[in-house]
Amino acid sequence: MGYSTYSCPVEKDCGGCEWLAVPYPIQLERKSKDMAHLFEPFTQNSECAMKPIVGMDTPAAYRYKAATPLAPGKNRSVQCGFFKRGTHDIVRCPTCLVEADGTREILNKVTYIAEKLHISAYNEDTHEGFLRHLVLRMGYATNEAMLTVVTQREEFPRVDEFIERVMNIEVRGHKITTLAQNINGRVTNAILGDKTKILAGKPSMTDKLLDCTFELAPTAFYQTNPEQTEKLYSIAIEGAQLAPGDIVMDAYCGCGTIGLCAAAHAKKQGFDIKLTGVERVASAIENAKRNAQLNDLDTRSHFIAQDATAFMQQMAREGEPIDILFMDPPRAGATYEFIQAAVSIKPRRIVYISCNPVTQLRDLTLFNGLGYQPTTITPVDMFPHTKHVETVVVLDKQLEFDPNKTRVLNRHEFNF
Repeated sequence: MGYSTYSCPVEKDCGGCEWLAVPYPIQLERKSKDMAHLFEPFTQNSECAMKPIVGMDTPAAYRYKAATPLAPGKNRSVQCGFFKRGTHDIVRCPTCLVEADGTREILNKVTYIAEKLHISAYNEDTHEGFLRHLVLRMGYATNEAMLTVVTQREEFPRVDEFIERVMNIEVRGHKITTLAQNINGRVTNAILGDKTKILAGKPSMTDKLLDCTFELAPTAFYQTNPEQTEKLYSIAIEGAQLAPGDIVMDAYCGCGTIGLCAAAHAKKQGFDIKLTGVERVASAIENAKRNAQLNDLDTRSHFIAQDATAFMQQMAREGEPIDILFMDPPRAGATYEFIQAAVSIKPRRIVYISCNPVTQLRDLTLFNGLGYQPTTITPVDMFPHTKHVETVVVLDKQLEFDPNKTRVLNRHEFNF
């Protein structure tokens, strides 16, 4: 890993890569120190080890999902790129060093097509216009690409011409195999609305992680940096220490990636586990069921469209424990109720993946007060040139735990 830095012509205006001028080894060193300091309440205990941060070999072209806002320019032009920090002004970007090869070129070509067809762009200040965002996912292990066009309303002007031209785009072997429209008529900073429909191509794209095949719907959650995701999942699966016959739950399972990769790993080792994936989004569960079939894991797994907390509370009432719990919550972390429900089903091990170590630390404090000791913490650099770090924490159930000697956070303290 060299000490060279990267340069970008729109670095100052874009601001997305705030550490771009910092040599990558120094970025990793900073993140390691930050995580060591943050988790010191646990790592100062010899029972919990802070592992070395897992960085990228080449910290560039790692984002396989990209989004661009669209805005009206002079003479009915359509602009795309990035919003300049603190404004709705577009910073044009011919190429982006952290996006997968060809990504920005495809987005720019689609924008050019919209402009030539006189399809208007949405104005964030006046709330007029049609095209709001383009969201593009590139295949990591395939040449497929999935484009979602976010519009202010459903009626799409000159849609047939738009579809024909967009579906003929090919950049460095990548072709758009799924073209979707998402309708977002709200005045909001959120990119996506509630309704999505397929305009052309397949209903989903196909990609691979850890030799597992996944079909991805336009709104499915799927990690942005697949190279590091494989490392992240491998660390989580290794930390789980799966054993034959284990009952495994994947909470916040989305389209099933973590749980199915774990089940496939067990299968390769010559044994089976019983996987249950729980996710409140029904469309994600249908996606997960299809992915289980694609990987010949449907007899070893089942997926349930339900709130994970309610599901675990029901399991506890019915006396159904599990062995391993995988959890990968959103940035806000887990809820007080989720953690209590997780403890009630008595897993011997919890593997907690987090995109926000600060809320993870809060959650670990409550888990620890309820009898679960963090044993390893592994930082993973999912987004080089930024301050963000993801962490994988393994918690083991303490065999000798006296709740009378351990102070547990109350609800008010937890919701700081």
